[in-house]
Amino acid sequence: MAIPFGSLLPRTSRLRTFVSYSVMLGATAVAYLWIRAQGEQLEAPAATGASAAERGAHSSDLAHLLLALGVITLLARVVGGACRRLLGQPPVIGEILAGILLGPSVLGALWPEAQHFLLPESVAPALGVVSKIGVVLFMFLVGLDLDPRLLRGNTHSTIAVSHASIVAPFLLGATLALWLYPLYSSASVGFTAFSLFLGVSLSITAFPVLARILRDRRVQGTRLGVTALACAAVDDVSAWTLLALVVGIATATMSGAVWTIAYVAAYVALMMLVVRPLMQRWFVAREERYEGPLSHSALAFVFVALLGSALATEWIGIHALFGAFLLGAILPNEGRLARELRSRIEDVVLVLFLPSFFAFTGMRTSIGLVEGSRDWMFCGLIVLTAVVGKFGGSLFAARLTGMSWRHSAALGVLMNTRGLMELIVLNLGLDLGVISPTIFTMMVIMALVTTFMTTPLLDLLLGRRGFGDPPPDALPARTP
Repeated sequence: MAIPFGSLLPRTSRLRTFVSYSVMLGATAVAYLWIRAQGEQLEAPAATGASAAERGAHSSDLAHLLLALGVITLLARVVGGACRRLLGQPPVIGEILAGILLGPSVLGALWPEAQHFLLPESVAPALGVVSKIGVVLFMFLVGLDLDPRLLRGNTHSTIAVSHASIVAPFLLGATLALWLYPLYSSASVGFTAFSLFLGVSLSITAFPVLARILRDRRVQGTRLGVTALACAAVDDVSAWTLLALVVGIATATMSGAVWTIAYVAAYVALMMLVVRPLMQRWFVAREERYEGPLSHSALAFVFVALLGSALATEWIGIHALFGAFLLGAILPNEGRLARELRSRIEDVVLVLFLPSFFAFTGMRTSIGLVEGSRDWMFCGLIVLTAVVGKFGGSLFAARLTGMSWRHSAALGVLMNTRGLMELIVLNLGLDLGVISPTIFTMMVIMALVTTFMTTPLLDLLLGRRGFGDPPPDALPARTP
């Protein structure tokens, strides 16, 4: 049994130690009081930095931000898990709902004081920065999860379905803009930018959510699962390319848009012809020379490349997320380094950063902005247009390529999944001022409805395991 050191000392030694310690503390106090008396007679220059009150306010904002992040992360886990277990929905649905619950639509309406305390307006800019960093990292992961073989080795049906699922909702969305623009836009936004953005935003498919649904059903290797992943991959690349051009047009004059498109073309050429071979050579070299885990220096190199690519597209004027996505897409997505890089980044992004993005979106979503029969009628019309365009375009294109009606309908349901990717697009449009807060709220409702309907419609069409047998030549698609 261990014996305390103090008990080994004689009683007189302990008394002497106590007295010495007390004298030392007393002398220190007397010395400081003398120093303080001398210093009180001095005068310092006028203050040039932040005052004590301002520093206190900054400290309070940090405390609020830390509290908000903790509550957001916990609620996202709880609601996301409940959606998965009780409703059979992907957790992203619950995470989006958790963000809306914390915003003015629910908590702000039922308990304004609590909403203001948890997410005060002073915290919104910091939360916005955190969420945007999370989206940039997430888009890098989306690009890293994009298998190039899905884009190269697909059949004509994949190209037909993916492009039909873009063209149909794009044209319907642009047509819908004829009614929405005079009612919900402003003179500061041109009809061209508004209609293009509305069309492209209805054309988005949430590749990560679709892949998660297929993985949960363990059918990503079946013929329908592989076709859906390939179509979604082509759809995402095409739609995000169009969106980059739309953002360039929305943020510049027509003459400036020409330069923006030229810069984008030069940037893509540089990434594909120079950066891609160099990064792939670097990945292969590290795979061959090093067997241990990815070093901090190597991880820092990847992050610098990621930030540099994001910075380039932000400077061009088409938003940093496009640069992050493209860098992830040109990196090798197989091998030990890719798997380790994904695991290093994925956990913190999915658990911490993305819930903050959902909460930030929830703060900007106010269901109260959609009021009256006219607003709800147009909200329903947006949902109907999105479903008819995406589902209908995919359905008929797949049927024309020889798929059965049942599998064509299932493919249309999968392509109609929007989820997180739609929210990223909508926040981008709201940041640019292309869409109003009312249209933003209507589109968020559309994203929730179209994602929520995916699982029950698939169960109705095919059952839990009704995707057919995997073909012998099926490409085993990786999922995020």
